[in-house]
Amino acid sequence: MKYIIRFLFITIVILVSVGYYFKNTGDHTTGDKLVGVGILATSFILMPIFIYHRWKNKKVKDYMLTEENIRKMNEYGKKKGNRNA
Repeated sequence: MKYIIRFLFITIVILVSVGYYFKNTGDHTTGDKLVGVGILATSFILMPIFIYHRWKNKKVKDYMLTEENIRKMNEYGKKKGNRNA
């Protein structure tokens, strides 16, 4: 999965770079199309795959601010000698 993400990222960076090259050399329509396709691919293909890859084996409850997690944070702060805990 990470190789697919890397390949997509490099492809999109190249696509946007080539788009800006075309825009700078005078072919604005082709450049705008390439940059637009690169941005759309980032938004609708790369980001969802990346988010799925990073969160697939995680528990969402561990990242929510619940009373239990607040209690754990306070205990950790007291153990470390944090003045604000």
